Amino acid sequence: MKRADKKFRKASAILMSDLHLRLDIPVCRNEEEFLPAQWRKLQFVKDLQVEHDCPVLCAGDLFDFWKPSPELLSKTMEHLPANFYCIYGQHDLPQHSLLNQDKSGLFALKTANRVILLDGVHWGQEPEKPSYTIDWFEGKIHEGLNHTQRKILVWHKMTYQGTPPWPGCTDPRAGKLLRKYPDYDLILTGDNHKPFTEEYENRILVNPGSLMRQNADQVDFRPRVYLYYADTNTVEAVYLPIESGVVSRDHLERNAERSDRIDAFISKLDGEWQAGLSFEANLEEFFKHNRVRNATKEIIYNAIES
Repeated sequence: MKRADKKFRKASAILMSDLHLRLDIPVCRNEEEFLPAQWRKLQFVKDLQVEHDCPVLCAGDLFDFWKPSPELLSKTMEHLPANFYCIYGQHDLPQHSLLNQDKSGLFALKTANRVILLDGVHWGQEPEKPSYTIDWFEGKIHEGLNHTQRKILVWHKMTYQGTPPWPGCTDPRAGKLLRKYPDYDLILTGDNHKPFTEEYENRILVNPGSLMRQNADQVDFRPRVYLYYADTNTVEAVYLPIESGVVSRDHLERNAERSDRIDAFISKLDGEWQAGLSFEANLEEFFKHNRVRNATKEIIYNAIES
């Protein structure tokens, strides 16, 4: 798996987040290709870990739902990389609560010694200390080695670059987090499924984004993990294998057509609704002036009477 186009450089860690492992199929994908693609990507990272023989740091949301089935747990253990360090995202926690963590699938993986849970930076927590540290050495052997320690914060925290991701968003931008927490050489974040990196004063924030394309707006998204090099405190993106044309927008078009039909129906009601009549009477008036199938009328009447 080593890339022949340049000299191999061993990474200090592999950075990833938001795997959202699942067995149900996102509406924009199909069953024949989605699940094999999910396990191929995780296996790719597993092979990458073997190649670099380094820890894998994951910033949360390993599972899409906190209660994975036995099948999903076994498939995850089959493909999960070794030396895997993780934190809880909100999707990993029952009721998004750390108090219930022992009921979760991620806790089961911890009990089985398949993951190592980091302390103090799970969903809903504020950082108090480094989540992980990496020791590295610089200098020539005959001149003696200088020991340096990189401090890493792994945090399931929504952050972004540029325009806020939604109106009224109160989460901080990446640059603000780097300025607020100057003690960390690397901040690894999860929750935002869009990948990016941000640098400030020789420190770096990495948001790897999601492992899979699970929404129609990710049609052009290239899933990736990052190789982290402690000596230079830099990262390198490694793009995961994907197939083109597998993310569909058909369901969005169907929803748009359905919304147009509902809007048309409501606009007719607006013009024919009489305030002096009861709801049932207004329905009768609507039925008189519009062609409505008897089966539809029966459903409506059953709903009113139930």
